[in-house]
This record gives sequence, C-alpha cells and structure tokens, in this order.
Amino acid sequence: MRLSLAGLKDTGAWEAAGISVPSYDVAETQERTRKSPKWLHFGIGNIFRIFIGGIADSLLRDGSAETGILCAEAFDYEIVDKIYRPYDNLGLCVTLHKDGSMEKRVIGSLAEAIKAKADDATSWERLKAIFTDPGLQMISFTITEKGYGLTKMDGTYLGYVQSDMENGPKAPVGIMAVVTSMLLERFRSGAAPLALVSMDNCSHNGDLLKRSVLTIAEEWRKRGYVGAAFLEYLNDPGKVSFPWTMIDKITPRPGEFVQKELTADGVEAMDIVVTEKRTYIAPFVNAEGPQYLVIEDSFPNGRPCLERAGVYMTDRETVNKAERMKVTACLNPIHTALAPYGRLLGYEYFADLMSDPELKVLAERVGYGEGLPKVVDPGIFSPKAFLDEVIAERMPNKYLGDTNARICTDSSQGVGVRFGETIKAYVAEYGTASQLEAIPLALAGWLRYFYGIDDDGQPFELSPDPLAQELKEIVSQVPIGHPECLTGQIRLVLSNVGIFGIDLYEAGIGVKIEAIFKEEIAGCGAVRATLKKYLGHEQ
Repeated sequence: MRLSLAGLKDTGAWEAAGISVPSYDVAETQERTRKSPKWLHFGIGNIFRIFIGGIADSLLRDGSAETGILCAEAFDYEIVDKIYRPYDNLGLCVTLHKDGSMEKRVIGSLAEAIKAKADDATSWERLKAIFTDPGLQMISFTITEKGYGLTKMDGTYLGYVQSDMENGPKAPVGIMAVVTSMLLERFRSGAAPLALVSMDNCSHNGDLLKRSVLTIAEEWRKRGYVGAAFLEYLNDPGKVSFPWTMIDKITPRPGEFVQKELTADGVEAMDIVVTEKRTYIAPFVNAEGPQYLVIEDSFPNGRPCLERAGVYMTDRETVNKAERMKVTACLNPIHTALAPYGRLLGYEYFADLMSDPELKVLAERVGYGEGLPKVVDPGIFSPKAFLDEVIAERMPNKYLGDTNARICTDSSQGVGVRFGETIKAYVAEYGTASQLEAIPLALAGWLRYFYGIDDDGQPFELSPDPLAQELKEIVSQVPIGHPECLTGQIRLVLSNVGIFGIDLYEAGIGVKIEAIFKEEIAGCGAVRATLKKYLGHEQ
C-alpha cells in the first residue's frame, strides 16, 4: 500500500490493515478546494496535519464541508517537497492511546501545498490568487510563538524584519511580512473581508498576530509603500478580524516505533525526514487522543462549521479564560518547568519525568499549587478536570515518545506567557509574587539548562531557540563549580520585561531565582540536590 491517490483506490487493503480512509472522493475535493478556496493555513507541520487537518477531514466525511484546506509553508520548504507532494498531500494520522493501542486514519483534506516565498514566481502568484479570491474566509496559523516575533532581546528589529520593512511588500522574506504583503493584494483587489486566526500557544494570540501585521504595515506606510487606507482596512474588524484561540494537543515528533508498525501493516515509504532546518517530520503524524480548540467566533466573511468537528466556538472572554487556564497554568507551564530539568538529569522522554519523585512533585506544585488558584473557570470545561487529565493521563503517556528536547525548543519565546501571567496575577492580588516557590525553581532550572551541560558535567545540544546563544553566553559568564562568581550576570535576563512580561525583581522573585540558580551551579549533582531540597526530598 502506498500513501497516494492511486494507492487509496485499494480500500480493502487499507481497511484490512485497520487504517481508515476518506469516505469522500479526495481528488475531486482537492480540485474543488483549489478552485474555490475557503481556508488557507500557514505552518504545515505535525500538529496542523493531525489536528487542524483532522478537523477538516471530519467535516468532509460527514458532509459538513465541501472543501478542505490549502497549505502554505514560509519557513521550511523541504516539508512541501518531501512530505506533501510525494504523497499527493495525503496524511496518515496515528492516535497513540495510553494503553499502547493505535488508531490510524488517512486524511485527504489537505488540497495543495505552496511555498510562500517571493523568489518562487509560480508559488508567489498562486499565493496571490488565493488571497485575492473573495470567497476566501480564513487564514489560520501554527507557526509557533517565534513566527510572530519581530524583535531581538534588546527590542531592535531582527535583521530580516528590518530588511522587509526597508524593502517593502514586493519580495518579503519573513512570514509576517509575507502575510502583510498578501493582505495588501487582497485590499487592492476589492478589500474583501477575511479572518486571520492564530492557533499557536500564545497569550491573546490574535492580538499578537495583529500587532505584528500592523507594525509591518505601518513601517511600509512611513516609507511610502502603502497608504493610510490599507491600515484602515486592517484595523476594521468588519473587514479583517484577528480572533483569539486556545489550542491543545500534544504532538511529538514522528516515532520510529510508529513507522515500524505502519511498515509492518504494509504501508510503503514511511521514512522519517529531518530537514536542514531540523524539522522532524514524516508522511505520518502521531499524537495523543485528547484535543481542545476554542475559537472566538469572529469571521467577517463566514466560516466552516467547525463546531461540528468538536471545536468550541465562543466569545473572546471565554477563549481568554480557556487559554489562560491551559497556557498559563494547567499544561504548558508544567512542560516548560520539567523539560529543562529532564535534559539536565539525562532523561530523553518527557513521560519518564512523571515517574521522577522530585519532578512529579514539581509538576503538581506548578499546576495545582501555583497555577490553578489563579485560573478562572471558562465554563466550557472544568480546569480541575483538565489538569487532572494532564497529570494522570496525558503527560505519563509513554507511547507518545515526546522528548524533552522538543519541548525545550523555543522556550525563551514561551516563558513570559507560561509563567509571567501567573506571576503578574500574584502581583496584582498581593503586590508581590514572593510567596511563589515552584515557579522560581522552574525558572532557575530553565536558566541552568542554557549552559548545555548536564548534572553529571556532560555536554548536550541545546534545542533550537532564537535566544539560545545569547542566554548561553550570559550564564556561561559564571562557570559551573564557581557559584561565588555570580554577581548579577543573570539580572539582565530576569529583569527583561520582553522575555517575562514583567521585571522579576520588581515582582519579588528575581533574588529568589538567583539564589536557587546559584545552588544549581555549585557542581556536579547540584541540580538533583537542589530539587531534593526544595521539593521535600532532602538527602
């Protein structure tokens, strides 16, 4: 069996292998989608395919939609060449259950893959054609927090962003400039309405996306590339909306054990690919079963019937509560608290951390002890039940094969949301966050991680992060084994409002984090000893 339009025709073989295939005509659906685009997505990696693509596939299967999704990639173009086009844009989605069972399903909702790059004339013109189609209803994004970033730690623009601003909309490089350029095309061709929907784990992600787009548009206006009317178009919610969302589905890298099982099932060419940009991707995607998507229902040009596929369509306040619950308390902070320690203590897989006596306590204290008390119930599901599921069912799922290295990726772009919002909530209520214990311990471990040296003194490779080199240079000014040399070097980080959303010294925990960090750099074994000390497991 081959994952292709031709290969799908042998439905009996797929069904005999226990793999569900689309009930609709995939080729016809792809053609219809290309001719009448309703939905375009940027960032076409793993979570997009299994979750967002899965939603569209479900709508197609039950007759709630006639078209699927067009897929645009503005960062890692190898994904298009190696994962989409060779497999006719099909995806094989594998759900990994805690008992070790797998649920397998081919999705056919992804109609076309486009490289969003200005120097590829054919792709660029195709992107323009999609953006200028008045029937286009939504552009969605899973590009991670860094995809929206325009500035460095010091607040100055990133080099390519500055170039995009100087050079204007004709040949942009960064994704935010690409999108803004395409919005300009839509504006000039009739100014049809459109929803831009960030589905990334960012606080108030719609505002983050809007701010980046407007910043670029304003810089272009200053340079005479666009007029004020374009800015008015972008600022009119009746024309262009930027809904807030909350998304949640743990989606690790493709697992070799999944590849082996699919090969044993008779599916050909299931090789895992590692691109030059270090994207781990394959013709299949594996992920957990639980998934949550909450979207502010603000779509000026209409939308698919997303609620029929389990999406919560609601108001902004409810999205905000759900997002804060998940991103700032009940899931992401626990990931970010534990994964750096996992690297420091030699663990490869995150699930193993939930069996570590100290780290499990840290997870519970970050979640139940410090995060949950500041969560407002969104009303669509229970925060306590959500956290219970995370701690008891989702994070211990060893079959996910989720690595600490993956979770540490781009962590500098997330700590401000994942911890900063809770810290600010304590400051708002009490005037200080000095009563916090678990979050300072988490942040000290996060800083210790950037040495790239584990608790046994062995080097390890830092995960990709736009601030990794800067942070490594800062912490490395204090050699491990010489804590007495710590004389304020990390104050630059802990006081950085751009990273945390608040000056941690003004919040009352900067000195506390420094003290813990100092203990953790005392020498080999100091990380474990510090965890034992602060988590009630003293040696």
